[in-house]
Amino acid sequence: MSNPTLGLRENLPQFILLVIVNAFVGGMIGLERTILPKIAEQEFSMAAGSAVLSFIVVFGIVKAITNYFTGRLANQVGKKNLLIIGWVLALPVPLMLMYAPSWSWIVAANVLLGIHQGLSWSTTVMMKIDLVGEKQRGFAMGLNEFAGYLAVAIVAFLTGWVAGEYGVRPYPFYIGIVIAVAGLITTIALVKDTRHHVEAEKSFSTVPRLKNVFADTTFRHNNLSSVTQAGLINNLNDGMVWGLLPVILAVKGFAIQDIGVIAAIYPGVWGISQLFTGKLADIFCKKKLLFYGMMLQAAALFAMVFAESYWAFASVSAVLGFGTAMVYPTFLASVSENTHPTDRPGSLGAFRFWRDLGYAIGALLTGFITDWLGMNEAVVFIALLTLFSAVTIHFRMACAEATSFFGKKIDSCIPERT
Repeated sequence: MSNPTLGLRENLPQFILLVIVNAFVGGMIGLERTILPKIAEQEFSMAAGSAVLSFIVVFGIVKAITNYFTGRLANQVGKKNLLIIGWVLALPVPLMLMYAPSWSWIVAANVLLGIHQGLSWSTTVMMKIDLVGEKQRGFAMGLNEFAGYLAVAIVAFLTGWVAGEYGVRPYPFYIGIVIAVAGLITTIALVKDTRHHVEAEKSFSTVPRLKNVFADTTFRHNNLSSVTQAGLINNLNDGMVWGLLPVILAVKGFAIQDIGVIAAIYPGVWGISQLFTGKLADIFCKKKLLFYGMMLQAAALFAMVFAESYWAFASVSAVLGFGTAMVYPTFLASVSENTHPTDRPGSLGAFRFWRDLGYAIGALLTGFITDWLGMNEAVVFIALLTLFSAVTIHFRMACAEATSFFGKKIDSCIPERT
């Protein structure tokens, strides 16, 4: 494989395999999305918002740090090797959640889960980008995130249903055992490394090298830093919804089966919509998709404060999911568009470090404001931060060239300057 060809069609079997693997990765997150707050309340008497959200803080910090080192190690260790390590670390997670005698075990399980997610999700993202080349990255990331977050939704629904029928432990976590074993076996037996595709792209890439990958991605490069701050705020509000939405619904008297459905609508719409929004990132100006996506998220969060009925919460979850779908594949496509193949793993690692640190920041902010002022006030504050992020994109980011399905330029854009 000395002269591999880049492109989605040219690498379709391996690409589909990586989509399936990423669905397994997403399923591991869905495992605890619906029922972990209920376990905290029922079995460990942890009713305060800050306590319930503690597992998200740990998960976010660990995943963020792992993302950074995954990006730095990808070219040295090999992406397939990192993916295998990620699955090995996932194996004990469902068992620890199933039999945890104290909340510290739940926290420890989320340390392993955060490392697994940082290694596995980041690696599948990089490998798909390596395979498809520059023209179809948005669509590729849409398929990647579609698979991952649809799996989050399906497993969140299934665990909620199983918990409603048989209790919150141990039966819902049997699903996780199956997912972890399937992910590991599939990766070892079928996944191929993509280092040859990277070398092929290096030979013709015209994107200038970054002077300092972490600093440029974080604050110096206008486009990269705009994407990075939006990624952090996006996951900040996702961390809030992950930890607080089940609590809000429980306080309002919803049954655990209904909580499972509403909690699943958000990642479900998020996942499915990316089949469409990912392709839009290849066609339209990425700045516009990011701006309108963050605005839509802010509107949904404000509406959550006033929701009362089942259908109102279901609608809010759907709108929030679509707003997130507009930005998620666009984040990754934008970082890839603005980086040389040599810098790309490190830049993606830096972006994903800040983005997933948003989980921890969101959980801490949500817990603090909830305990101090109340749940509605926490939601409003996060909504305002999301609105501010959209404004930042509007004034700081510039478009790159965008084309229609037929290759015609449709945006008059200003080239990015560092």
